[in-house]
Amino acid sequence: MEIEKKTQEETVEHINLIIQTHKDQEGFSAKGISDGYHTFQELYKFRMMYNAALFNEWGSLEGYGGEAIVLHDVHKSWKHNDGEWCFGEEKEWFIVSAMLPSGLISNHYKAEHWDLFKVPEVGKAKYEFDGHTGKDVLIRLRNLIQPEL
Repeated sequence: MEIEKKTQEETVEHINLIIQTHKDQEGFSAKGISDGYHTFQELYKFRMMYNAALFNEWGSLEGYGGEAIVLHDVHKSWKHNDGEWCFGEEKEWFIVSAMLPSGLISNHYKAEHWDLFKVPEVGKAKYEFDGHTGKDVLIRLRNLIQPEL
């Protein structure tokens, strides 16, 4: 089989179309798709572990005498700020959030990962979703590391 050469944009569009076309097919999973180094599943797990490590650190800082230091407000909840269960499913998914000087960052995880996040639990997420995208989160995190950029 001969493969037609495509531009980067055409190739990405083609791969995404294949995934979208087959994602609802019985037994199909994108988890094993790889760039040759890591699978989607590995990258998702890396993101979750980095997220848990960072939020846990932010949520556990102590000052002199054991007083809590609030570096960034972090918390987890089964419900969004509007009081609705995450994805409409009772205790199937949860949200973890951190309020940074530049705005909110948050992620959702399945219930089985609840105990990875050793941050305060609240009845519903404290902050209304501000519409942040993945790109916004990257910018907000980058601003913590290098505020001048």
